[in-house]
Amino acid sequence: MRVPCKKVILFGILLLFLISGYFSYRYLRVKFAKVLVTLVENREIAFHDKKKISDFIVNINGTLLDDAVIPTTTLGKQDVTFTYMNDDHIKVTYTYQVEVVDQVTPVIWLGPTYRIPKGTNDDLASSIMCGDNHDAKPTCYIEGDYDPNQVGTYSLVYKASDQSGNEAQQPFELIVYDPDELPVKPTEKSNTPFADVVKTYKTDRTRIGIDVSAWQGDIDFAKLKAAGVEFVMIRIGGNSNTEEEYFLDKKFHQNITRASEHDIDVGVYFYSYANSLEQARKDAKWVLNQIKDYKVTLPIAFDWEEWGNFNQYHLSFFGLTSMAEAFLKEVELAGYQGMLYSSKAYLEEIWFPTKYDIWLAHYTKQTDYTGNYRLWQICDNGVVDGINGDVDINILYE
Repeated sequence: MRVPCKKVILFGILLLFLISGYFSYRYLRVKFAKVLVTLVENREIAFHDKKKISDFIVNINGTLLDDAVIPTTTLGKQDVTFTYMNDDHIKVTYTYQVEVVDQVTPVIWLGPTYRIPKGTNDDLASSIMCGDNHDAKPTCYIEGDYDPNQVGTYSLVYKASDQSGNEAQQPFELIVYDPDELPVKPTEKSNTPFADVVKTYKTDRTRIGIDVSAWQGDIDFAKLKAAGVEFVMIRIGGNSNTEEEYFLDKKFHQNITRASEHDIDVGVYFYSYANSLEQARKDAKWVLNQIKDYKVTLPIAFDWEEWGNFNQYHLSFFGLTSMAEAFLKEVELAGYQGMLYSSKAYLEEIWFPTKYDIWLAHYTKQTDYTGNYRLWQICDNGVVDGINGDVDINILYE
């Protein structure tokens, strides 16, 4: 039976009317939805601080649908837009503004005295580490006069400022000395027996091991195994500087092969001179290519220690940390564990917090480092059967 054409037209008009009415109702309902949002007056966020949308809301007539973290790695004002369900069960979109600011002063890595040999021609301000959490090139300079060719003590002030107007200064005494007139002091040699570290720190939740490189020469891994070495972190290599080609540690293949033959767990570390995210990723890919035929069950560590030349790298501390994380992300994507190596002082003052495990270097019997760490390099004067000379001893926390 055929429906008359007029009825079809009327039905279509009626359907369009109902649909149009429905959407008009929804539009008006949302447009005139009750919005009651009270915000805190001060909506400044420190650079790289973790703040959520709700941290700036005092009262709201409903419930947030997503309490996201606000991006804080770019300075300046930015809009924060969110959606919430109000008390009438209507989805409402709301926007407020925050300002990301940098209020952290630059870091001047300098004690009360600084010594240089007579005749030093290096730029003193560049030789002393000066860096900032946000700025890659803070302004760093020295006030006061001195003569690097004249032995003596000079009272100076090191000053630094960043683009946000934060300033730091450090008074210090520059001592220019004659190296030919320095008295020769007898060196006192001490060692830390591996067995003593095992006795003090070995538990059911720790493993005791070492880290090695070509500096340890030919290692007898059978003796290491007998001495109780449970793991070894092996230097894989590095690059001589940011411009040169990679080098493979002369003993890497030998060390990783023999460690595996004696069922000693292996991790590796890479000594990096990277100065960019791209270079750090390139470093990681080189490492991954070197270990592809070996069994690596412990982390791959990123070791960056160019503190003496830091000013020439033009890196902020955030940039440095981002670079390390770029390396570690490549490692993680390839199925390995990533780890950041650094000493206590730099972890506390320079590196930003990271989600990756930390390999802490702190040569003491009881560390007071308050951050989380998985591996602790407890000394660099360890002695163990199987190695002629000193070796670093480490504690791995399970």
